[in-house]
Amino acid sequence: MAHLAECGLQPADVSVIPAAAGGPKGLILGPLDRFIFGQWLPQSRQPVHLVGASIGAWRMATACLPDAIPAFQRLEHDYIHQNYPAPPGRKRPLPEQISENFGRSLQQFYGGKVDALLAHPRYRLHIVTSRGRHLLRTEHGWRTPLGYAGAFLTNAVRRKAMGAWLERVVFSAGGAEQGLPPPLPFSTHDYRTRQVGLSAHNFMDALQASCSIPFVLRAVPHIHGAPRGAYWDGGITDYHLHLDYRTQPGLVLYPHFQQAVVPGWLDKPLKWRHSASAFLDRTVVLAPRPEWVATLPHGKLPTRQDFEHYHADVPARIRVWNTAVAAACQLADELAEWLQRPDMAKVRPL
Repeated sequence: MAHLAECGLQPADVSVIPAAAGGPKGLILGPLDRFIFGQWLPQSRQPVHLVGASIGAWRMATACLPDAIPAFQRLEHDYIHQNYPAPPGRKRPLPEQISENFGRSLQQFYGGKVDALLAHPRYRLHIVTSRGRHLLRTEHGWRTPLGYAGAFLTNAVRRKAMGAWLERVVFSAGGAEQGLPPPLPFSTHDYRTRQVGLSAHNFMDALQASCSIPFVLRAVPHIHGAPRGAYWDGGITDYHLHLDYRTQPGLVLYPHFQQAVVPGWLDKPLKWRHSASAFLDRTVVLAPRPEWVATLPHGKLPTRQDFEHYHADVPARIRVWNTAVAAACQLADELAEWLQRPDMAKVRPL
């Protein structure tokens, strides 16, 4: 707060940009991504760590592409237009079907560009995944539900204890020396964590794993260069990346779709874990006001439940999501205006 009051916010201030899990909610951040990575951040030269889980990992990987702005536009289009029709006699598509189609879409999106993405001269990409342990070490018809039940109960008692069931595995690229990944831009004392080098050999699997929602997609098994096991959505352990960024010298700029930074996916119903902590002392969260969200179709952000709500009426869902994304251009416009004329009346403590 003191820094913003005295200096405003400059591109050179930023050392980390996190990107939350949250599925379609992340669509409203597209205009902000295009402004930040296309116009504002290129005015500086410092290395920046990009940390993402699930759709956030997809967004941050896209930021590392040489043609990032049209790639962001394509990401938005492809995500909005995805459709997984259920097989005859079923109400929902099979996890195998979604995983296969999603993996194919990642190949089409990043094919031939991975080496350039990983070698970005400024950005250090970190993809967060959740690796199953013990009952969750492999995906299984009854062991997986039982394991996640155990994880839920353990997490309700103590978040750190959930590490007995699921551990945070971060795949990192950029700035590597002697084949080692760059240091993580956050402390790992809060939760069981491993770091693995991100390479062309494991990029697709790591990114798909980070987006693999349990019971909706299949886990990704045995990723190259990483400990053996089943890898799921990074949002399970780190839903909104409420990480200890105080190890970094600069500010953490966090475009987010809501004001609360929730630690893990299983913490969503645990409201007492939604408040800010000292981990976020260097963090600037860019979030829409609830009053603005109320102006969107049906008064809410796009969500994964919209797939079921609209069911076979895919054009209706596409229209609603496109309307929300178009409205989100206001968020980028207001940020650009604030950066030119900082107004502390619009800045609130976390």
